[in-house]
Amino acid sequence: MELNTQHFKDLLLKESETLEEQLASIGRKNPDDAEDWEAVATDLDEDNADEFDVAEDKENFDNNKAELDQLEIQLNEVKSALQRIEDGEYGKCEICDKGIEEDRLEANPSAKTCKEHMN
Repeated sequence: MELNTQHFKDLLLKESETLEEQLASIGRKNPDDAEDWEAVATDLDEDNADEFDVAEDKENFDNNKAELDQLEIQLNEVKSALQRIEDGEYGKCEICDKGIEEDRLEANPSAKTCKEHMN
């Protein structure tokens, strides 16, 4: 059975949009590299803030950085899956070259491997 790649492309484009929105809520695109995102610090005036506010601000930045890194990985996986659709390689396991099960792709449209080879 042949995959309806348009269906999966639509899912991936929607996921990409959602990820971009989430990234924009905690970071910004790197002005030097439009494919890269970076966490942004708040405009806390450290000279006039107490040490607890400064510590909380740094902790929030670190948490945002970790979340941003994970979202960026997911976005890159989605972009890679969209490219595989364009290249006619979507839905093939990168390990055994067999078809990836449709229910696996429904659950994770950016999957690169079949169920047998998933992590």
